[in-house]
Amino acid sequence: MSDTLLRVEDLCVDFPTESRRGRRRSVRVLDHVSLEIERGETLALVGESGSGKSMTALSILQLIPEPGRATAGEVLLEGRDLLALRESEIRAVRGNRVAMIFQEPMSSLNPVLTIGRQVAEPIRLHRKASKAEARERAAELLEAVSIPDAARRLDDYPHQFSGGMRQRVMIAMALACEPDLIIADEPTTALDVTVQAQILALLKDLTSRLQSALLLITHDLGVVARYADRVSVMYAGRIVESASAGKLYGNPSHPYTRGLLQSVPRLDDSAQTRLVPIDGQPPDLANLPTGCAFSPRCPQVHDKCRLERPELDSVVAATDDGPHTRACWGPEQP
Repeated sequence: MSDTLLRVEDLCVDFPTESRRGRRRSVRVLDHVSLEIERGETLALVGESGSGKSMTALSILQLIPEPGRATAGEVLLEGRDLLALRESEIRAVRGNRVAMIFQEPMSSLNPVLTIGRQVAEPIRLHRKASKAEARERAAELLEAVSIPDAARRLDDYPHQFSGGMRQRVMIAMALACEPDLIIADEPTTALDVTVQAQILALLKDLTSRLQSALLLITHDLGVVARYADRVSVMYAGRIVESASAGKLYGNPSHPYTRGLLQSVPRLDDSAQTRLVPIDGQPPDLANLPTGCAFSPRCPQVHDKCRLERPELDSVVAATDDGPHTRACWGPEQP
């Protein structure tokens, strides 16, 4: 029996725009994105800014900013299509079965409400708990995320917490209703490396104990190597490679994935090792090149890449740690 919790199938998201000549058209920001997450595992979604990582997360909870909309595909939470739910129905899912931790906690927390009230809110909303019960549970959650003197700090406001402590509050809010899936969108942005490690270890431990799943959105490949079970790499609104973390780091198959790995320092490299940046800039989604979107930046580009768009296909046969797929016409090895 499959333990698949969330399955995203061929998800497309379009934003209508107007050209200089007044013509209506749509820009596709997610192009047939598919992914799966099982209970108890961490899936990392990586790529440069603008690749579609955050939009994928927002789409899962019907939080696509206007005027964008999902135009194709399904988001199946244990077989139930979240994209087909009415507003009242998706509100019952948000913060309850699926919770999201945003990049910047100071802009996500309400500055005029106490921490205790904000952590207790999803408990009162989804669990119909009394005010006293919700407050007691909020104190337990703050203690679970290692906030000292948790009961007393319930009456403090967000500005009285450090950046790392505010992010812990966001995690406590996300865990309030013991969700099946936690989406963490760049959860350690602007935090120092020590606090980053503490936050990510906490997330990994809590999701493992609750047997929930974690969708970790990040551009930090060091974070991915340490905490992710599987990795999907995004470029220009598409997933271009997907594999277990071990396979992806041991045998990256897509030129873009190899470029990402070569552009960050490694502890096992010598001091003389030079970092190799990826040439060029990410493409304009409103004016994508014909064929593979990565072709203008790819060091292995050939004629077919410029003419035909590759689809995700298996690199090798699936093994115990799952399939290894990529969208590329080039050779499997550099």
